[in-house]
Amino acid sequence: MEPEYAPAGMSTGDAGEVTEILQSRLADLVDLSLTLKHVHWNVVGFGFIGIHKLMDEQTEAVRAMIDAVAERITTLGAVAAGLPSQVVEGRSSDNDYALGRGPVMAHLGALDKVYERVISRHRDAISAVEEADPVSEDLLIGQTATLDLQHWFVRAHLSDTAGNLATFDNDSEIDAAAAAASLLQPGGEIAIENKRQNELDAENAQKEPAQIT
Repeated sequence: MEPEYAPAGMSTGDAGEVTEILQSRLADLVDLSLTLKHVHWNVVGFGFIGIHKLMDEQTEAVRAMIDAVAERITTLGAVAAGLPSQVVEGRSSDNDYALGRGPVMAHLGALDKVYERVISRHRDAISAVEEADPVSEDLLIGQTATLDLQHWFVRAHLSDTAGNLATFDNDSEIDAAAAAASLLQPGGEIAIENKRQNELDAENAQKEPAQIT
């Protein structure tokens, strides 16, 4: 919807287009903040206290982003859509976070996929608002930098020393959670490397010409 007014030097048409993009970012950030708090409450097992505290820190950072995006929307002359039904309608995920109470590694695996989705949409939004509103572009760039950092804090628990991720070939939160949780098993610290090597061996075998005997 085109707002009744816009910031000085900006058309209401451009403001309306940017507002629609920012509304989707607002919904995703609200959803992310609730997901992080959910993990804070429901994570269990070895390493609990560190992740319990980390989730609170990340929640606070995301809440600051929510406020900044909402205030940018109102500055553009629109109404920030932060009511529960509006968040559900506007978020990029069709479903709620997949895990309830679960071990540390399972939650971190699922969160890897949550962050992937939110950050990817933020990067898309940066490109979409670039010409119409450099101020909103700058806001989203700064937030993406922080989200990238928070994502790294999660992924550092899921990576081996070679940089391979336990969740690298998993698309869903549940599959990523299962892959990450396997690291809790005896020998789990080498599971990623073995999995990657087996797949590379299979690819190479397919490329080799068949031997005729």
